[in-house]
Amino acid sequence: MDLAALLHALIPSWGSVVLLGTFFAYLAVAGSILPGKVVPGAVLPDGSRLYYRCNGLVSLLLLVALLGLGAWMDFLRPTIIAERGLELLSTTFVFSTLVTIVLYAAGCKSRSNGSSLKPHLSGSLTHDLWFGVQLNPQFVWIDLKFFFVRAGMMGWLLINLSVLARSVQDGNLNLSVILYQLFCMLYIMDYFVYEEYMTSTWDIIAERLGFMLVFGDLVWIPFTFSIQGWWLLRNNVELTITAAIASCFVFLIGYKVFRGANKQKHVFKRNPKALIWGHPPKVVGGKLLASGYWGIARHCNYLGDLLLALSFSLPCGLSSPVPYFYPIYLLILLIWRERRDETRCAEKYREIWAEYRRVVPWRIFPYIY
Repeated sequence: MDLAALLHALIPSWGSVVLLGTFFAYLAVAGSILPGKVVPGAVLPDGSRLYYRCNGLVSLLLLVALLGLGAWMDFLRPTIIAERGLELLSTTFVFSTLVTIVLYAAGCKSRSNGSSLKPHLSGSLTHDLWFGVQLNPQFVWIDLKFFFVRAGMMGWLLINLSVLARSVQDGNLNLSVILYQLFCMLYIMDYFVYEEYMTSTWDIIAERLGFMLVFGDLVWIPFTFSIQGWWLLRNNVELTITAAIASCFVFLIGYKVFRGANKQKHVFKRNPKALIWGHPPKVVGGKLLASGYWGIARHCNYLGDLLLALSFSLPCGLSSPVPYFYPIYLLILLIWRERRDETRCAEKYREIWAEYRRVVPWRIFPYIY
């Protein structure tokens, strides 16, 4: 694709606006009316807490069923997202920018003293637009932070399914495509099976909602995490059985570490006395878990996430660095995030954090970093 064609493809269209708007409208309605477990969020500094209806899995399955029915009835083309990928990317970017501006303006006008809506202004416009000024802004009845991350994860799957349909249509379905699609599908479905664990993550608990999270959830997750699928659409990779087995092994180990670490943290926050690997948990200062995966590295969940990201790229082979953009980017991001986490925890826990660092000396990679 030459530059002129690329720029033309990036121009938003009314069709892409309708697609995006319909998607968000469905999520808003489905998230509000479909049954799901109501999970209490973390206790905020003012003593309040939000409650989250975790019905993402039901919403996703219903959406896929509706789209499948629409495709079967020739009401819509299953390849429509693959055909409009670039204009959907630019449309979502414009939407994310507008949302960020509205969030900033609404936050500045807020007179609330509650932890969720109290404005936190640094005096730097760039800083406040990037990191946000409110912890849990809402639109009507929707918690926007929880809504956007759900939209990003579902959007990633929908892009992949459309690219898969295009691969079948073009006759490019092979082992590489199947493994990539399978790994991503299992990861995304697992996210929604354990959606309640998201309520205890740092993003939900502590990060304010600004461009960093809005863009990250709506644009970065669905459109960059699917790069491997787009790449396989144009590049035929014949994967050997050995390479396929190695990819599966990396995925399984990554999943075991990622899900195990997040589950241990979530269970510990709900019940600090729950057994971990059959033993009472080791706790530093009565607050910080140093057992199980969290006794191996202070951010062991990041290690699992990195292995999973690598497994998404391995089916693409080693002929190009393009499919490895996601794991390379994620490595940089998680090291940066880990450094921010360390600074915040040092300020929050002080001498307890120093003791925890002594007990668990490794940051992400045991015996390496």
